[in-house]
Amino acid sequence: MNRLQALWDSSVGKKTVMAVTGLIGVLFVIGHMVGNLQVFQGAERINAYGHLLHGPLNELLWVARGVLLLAVVAHVVAASQLTLRDKAARPIGYARQVPQVSTLASRTMRGGGVLLLLFIVVHILHFTTGTIRPTGVFTAGDVYANLVSGFRVPWVTAFYVISMLALGLHLYHGAWSSFRSLGAASPSPQPLRRQLALVIAIVVSVGFALVPVAALAGLVGGPR
Repeated sequence: MNRLQALWDSSVGKKTVMAVTGLIGVLFVIGHMVGNLQVFQGAERINAYGHLLHGPLNELLWVARGVLLLAVVAHVVAASQLTLRDKAARPIGYARQVPQVSTLASRTMRGGGVLLLLFIVVHILHFTTGTIRPTGVFTAGDVYANLVSGFRVPWVTAFYVISMLALGLHLYHGAWSSFRSLGAASPSPQPLRRQLALVIAIVVSVGFALVPVAALAGLVGGPR
């Protein structure tokens, strides 16, 4: 227990926790994206997928949700503590800093992370519990109808697309940082050569954004 506490108290330990929990998140979003894309195969297909998750696989789904929730909490706590530790170590910025490799993804990690937390809450309240109903309608068990009607509201689609852009940026820098923290990647002076992280970020963000855009454009669910 003392060793685990010592590991958690160290910056290296917190970065390792962020790396592991971040990769758990990556696996989840890839699986969730693949499930969402079944909407292009029609109402029967996506609804059958929804019934499978909430029927025979319901217990497994709750286990996965529990693991994901713990991973998100650990990830956020570790990130927050590292940020506070950074600020405490350098209360006054250096008069001159040595230029380092920086990308839009790395510069927006904190702000993007906050947006993603907000998105997760809104997403659950929108499509899981039906608490948020932009159209005033929510049909429990009808995944297809809820997706189509929900994304026919322009501001809803805009919010989701912006959030997916933030997710792509977060994944790009976060996935590479996770690989690096776990020793699977070396420091890279040229960010665009981080091919695996770039592929993951593009595929996941575009894959998720396709559904709301297609629904708003009438490519899913028929013409508006």
